[in-house]
This record gives sequence, C-alpha cells and structure tokens, in this order.
Amino acid sequence: MGTQAVEQEAGTATVPTRTGLLIIGASQSGVQLAVSLRALGFDEHITLLGDENHRPYQRPALSKEFLQGTVESESLIFRSNDYWAEHNVDLVKGEYIVRIDKEADGSGVAHASSGREFPFKRLALTVGARARKLEIDGNGLDGVLYLRNADDALALKAKVGDATDVVVIGGGFIGLEAASSLQKMGKNVTVLEFGPRLVGRAVGEETAEYFLQAHRSRGLDIRLNTSAARFTADDGGTRVAAVELQDGTVLPAQIVLIGIGVIPNTQLAEQLGLAVDNGVVVDRFALASDGTTVAVGDVANMPNPVPGSEPGERIRLESVNNAIEHAKVAAYSLTGRREEYAGIPWFWSNQADLKLQIAGLCNGYDRTVVRNDRERGKFSVLYYRQGRIIAADCVNAPLDFMAVKNALAKGLNIPAGAAADPGTQLKTITTDS
Repeated sequence: MGTQAVEQEAGTATVPTRTGLLIIGASQSGVQLAVSLRALGFDEHITLLGDENHRPYQRPALSKEFLQGTVESESLIFRSNDYWAEHNVDLVKGEYIVRIDKEADGSGVAHASSGREFPFKRLALTVGARARKLEIDGNGLDGVLYLRNADDALALKAKVGDATDVVVIGGGFIGLEAASSLQKMGKNVTVLEFGPRLVGRAVGEETAEYFLQAHRSRGLDIRLNTSAARFTADDGGTRVAAVELQDGTVLPAQIVLIGIGVIPNTQLAEQLGLAVDNGVVVDRFALASDGTTVAVGDVANMPNPVPGSEPGERIRLESVNNAIEHAKVAAYSLTGRREEYAGIPWFWSNQADLKLQIAGLCNGYDRTVVRNDRERGKFSVLYYRQGRIIAADCVNAPLDFMAVKNALAKGLNIPAGAAADPGTQLKTITTDS
C-alpha cells in the first residue's frame, strides 16, 4: 500500500485511510520491533520511518571500529532492502515527523516536515535520544562535534586526518571509547570530565578508578573536575583552534568532541499528551499512558525489569540489549498478548584493550567485592545489597560476567566472602541462598 495516504470520499471531504502500524524511529528498537512482529505472525502493513538518509544501522561501532576504519559502513546495516520488501515493511528514510493527529482508537496521521502524511492504525515511538549540547562560546565553530549518529561519525572521520590535537569533553562511555580510538589513530587526546570520576552514572568508584589509572597508563590525558569555559577560533575565525578551561588553561584542539549525555526525544509524545518523565512513561508491556501507543528503547521510562525490584521503581535504559528485549515485549502488546518485561539489564563498552561488561544495576548497593587478577589483566567489582548480589562490572573477565548474569536471571546468589578470591570461578560458588 506504500506510505502515502489513500483518499476516500466522506461526504464532500476526504480523509486518509488508516493503514497498519507506523513505527517512528529507524533505530535498533524500531528494527527489532518490525522483525519481532513478523516473527509473531503480525500480517498488517508496517511503515518503518527514520529521519536520517541512511538505512537502519548499528550504532555501537561508530565510536570504535567505524571511526578507526576497521569496518565499512555497509557491514553496519541491519537488514537488506530485499528483507524489508519481502516482509511488507515500507522503509522510509529522511522524513522528520513534526505533528501527529491521533484518534482515541489509536489510529491517526503523522505529518512530516516535507508535507508528506503517514496514516496508521497503531503507532510505535522508537525515536531514541539526542546528544545533549554544550552551550558555551564558540560551540558553533567548525570542528566542534558530537557522536550520536552516522552523519556525526562521518563528519568526525572527515576531519581526523588533518587534526593533531583532540579534546574530548565527557568521560562517559562514548567519550572514552572515542578517545581511545583517536589515540590509537595517533592523535594527542585530552579528556575533560566535569565530575570527580569517570563514567559516574554507570559504575561504582572502584571501577571508575580502575579505568582512570588504566587509561592514564596508556597515555590518555584525563582531567577530572574540569570544564571548558569557551572554544576559540583559528586566524580565519571559523574553525576551532583551542579549548580554554575555567582556570584559564588553554589546550590546542583542531577537533573538540562532546559527549555529555543524551536527552530522550519526547517531543512527539508531549504533543500527543502522553505521560512524560525522563522519557515516555510506559507500563510493563511497553504501552504509553493512552493505552494504544507503544514506546520502546532509549526513549521509554519503564518499571524496573530486574526481578525483585522495589514496587514503583522506574528506569530508562540506554543499551542494545534493552532495545532488543523491550521491542519484543512491545511486539507482543501489538499482537494482543501481554508479556511483561522482566530481565537482567546488561551493557558493554570497549575502550582500547579494555572490554567492560556490566550485568544488572548497581543502584542501592551497600557492599562491593573487588576481584583484581593483575597477572591476567582481569578486574571485576561485584555489588551487593543486604547480602545478595545485584550487579557486577567486569573488565576482560567474561566468565565473571556470565556467572553473575546467570545468577541474577535465576534468582541465585554468589556469596561475597567466597567471591573475594579472584582465582575462584564464580559459577562454582553460586548458591540458592
């Protein structure tokens, strides 16, 4: 049927025929939603709409392998054009939705900035999040960049060859991944972190300190409790040449890469009158407050899916695993089934030769156990609450990661005392108490 509205007479006026499911956001979660629906036998037409002029692609490699040139863009594409055609999915690129008119039954019409209209019977928001901007003088200079999507990555790659000095603002996962990649490419890299430690929102103090020392030992210049005051231009007045810090220090920089977090894209949800609170508020079935729209992935604020979580506790997760698993739950909802999202969140981050894997969420821990096997280059921090394991950060320690992930999924425990010996395999001491 395509994506254009089909007109039919209604008295003297014409109204667009509602057709199938409209997924706004060609993200990991949007792709997975379409794929899962077809696997469940959903046979209505699907329109998968994105605002980028690219086929849906994998984002994690943008700050690592793609930036370094070890993988080509084609290898990041999720599915071939033939797949979408064979599965009756209309893939629409380069259309930005500015307004949605929706009826009480869940149907409606989405209006793009181009003037095109996209009618639907049901609506899914998989719109993700956007990079948080740094509002200081000089932020519009050429060479001041972000790294959130493919166009950002292409812009960065185009400028890397001419750069000697790079300043990365933000010591989170994206900042450290990109900084490690750029250093490997021979650039002089300085990382500025406003807070007192690295990746402060995602890991505990022991893991943050481990990464700080590891990166510094590999030659990265990392400065904590540091912020930029302004960016200064070269003699031509258009391209960034330096970063001036709050204390007056001036760092040369032909590239400034900013990674200070993201903001969920809730604009359409707000326009629709959906409940919004650090994302689109959804229930355990990925349904928004109107009871018909589903919101999935980075944009969704959901009940904590970890078994045993406190009643009413809500979280918003930014991870590939969450995008996939949450989309499966939404697919069930759209086919009339109710499958709660209940699982163990897990994350990863590759920074140089440091492979971090996180199982669970360390919120509210009251004890940690550090397993530091210096001889083998393995490091893990296990988090406990009231004597039970709730999460783990594992660096180059995949067996620790799998043991904790499996224990959490099965409701088992790993006694803290026995886990303290880094030579002990965690799976051998897992218990049901």
